[in-house]
Amino acid sequence: MTVAGEEMHALVERLYPLCRSITGDGVRATLDIVGEYVPLQVHEVPTGTQVLDWTVPQEWNIREAYIADAAGKRVVDFAASSLHVLGYSVPVSATMPLAELREHLHTLPDHPSWVPYRTSYYKPEWGFCLAQETLDAMPDGEYEVRVDSTLADGHLTYAEHVVPGQVADEVIVSCHVCHPSLANDNLAGIAVATYLARSLAERTPYYTYRFIFAPGTIGAITWLARNADRVERVRHGLVLACAGDRGHLTYKQSRRGDAEIDRVLRHVLTASERPHDIKEFTPYGYDERQFCSPGFDLGVGSLSRTPYAGYPEYHTSADNPGFVSPEAMQDTLDVCREAFAVLDRNRRYVNLSPYGEPQLGRRGLYDSLGGRSDAKEAQMAMLWVLSLSDGEHSLLDVAERSGLPFDTVAAAAGALHDAELIKA
Repeated sequence: MTVAGEEMHALVERLYPLCRSITGDGVRATLDIVGEYVPLQVHEVPTGTQVLDWTVPQEWNIREAYIADAAGKRVVDFAASSLHVLGYSVPVSATMPLAELREHLHTLPDHPSWVPYRTSYYKPEWGFCLAQETLDAMPDGEYEVRVDSTLADGHLTYAEHVVPGQVADEVIVSCHVCHPSLANDNLAGIAVATYLARSLAERTPYYTYRFIFAPGTIGAITWLARNADRVERVRHGLVLACAGDRGHLTYKQSRRGDAEIDRVLRHVLTASERPHDIKEFTPYGYDERQFCSPGFDLGVGSLSRTPYAGYPEYHTSADNPGFVSPEAMQDTLDVCREAFAVLDRNRRYVNLSPYGEPQLGRRGLYDSLGGRSDAKEAQMAMLWVLSLSDGEHSLLDVAERSGLPFDTVAAAAGALHDAELIKA
């Protein structure tokens, strides 16, 4: 078990109790904690701000919520789990019979011990989520119902962390920070994004990497609306979600289907021989659908383990810290690092000696391979790079066509570049 995997899991456990939604103090508290790991620029966008076809909603905060029986015993209590309250519930303080209360209760009959996650962001409503077995044990009678919440003009909060690169062109990495106590969806994504940012900061990457920690849907839409004039800098992107369960990795391609990020993830997952799935783009899921909307059409894919709604624990209390593992989060992080290492080195070169094969031995290039166990492979990589360095083919093209490892191809290109046989 790796140190990073353990630390990411500890971050998930630390964030798990917080009540998050698309706005409010829970998001701010979450970003405060993430900000202890990587510096963040936090943005506050006022209620009523027009963002593309949407409007930033009122801010929701909650202090207390419960259902108490006639004896005053709290049978459902928000203090025990933030999942117990329907997200964005309006305030209520009333006493009512169970028959009337049932209209506001949400359970999972097929999983009677689990509590579901439900929200009502854009329709004024109130409600409670509870285990079916809890509801079954509630006798008829009068119940005190209280939701101490506020819906008022405030702000939508999101944050960015930038890892400067050698060029201004950007890779965006996005994760959603709006779900309450759900470990895989999406605290694991937040943890992987955080540690990926820290890893990239240990070197100077080629691209500039912009990490976006924002509420789902409305957060990504807000970011796009506020960055429409600079979104052309975004060359590649990846949405991280459901990054910690024990299922194998799944990559959902961008709307384009042939974006460079799509090719890179396909290559890395295949070359690593990890069990994985490659999914075609669909306009439903996480925020890749916002970044890939036709007006922007960015090359942004989505990396997860088991996809959303693909596991019974999805959007339930069973998606707890025990459901995600340090090993799975480490594996997700490793794939991201491998993919970005390919992306950062994937150049197109031009052969400066294109008429016939240049004499490599005279330049010491063959001698440099002496004694290497992969000397023949490295030699073939040089020949393939020279052959395909026509300004049209990338190093990833070379790796895929030759069947050679990308690292070997990139090393060959570096040697040829140093020998002034190719130029970028």
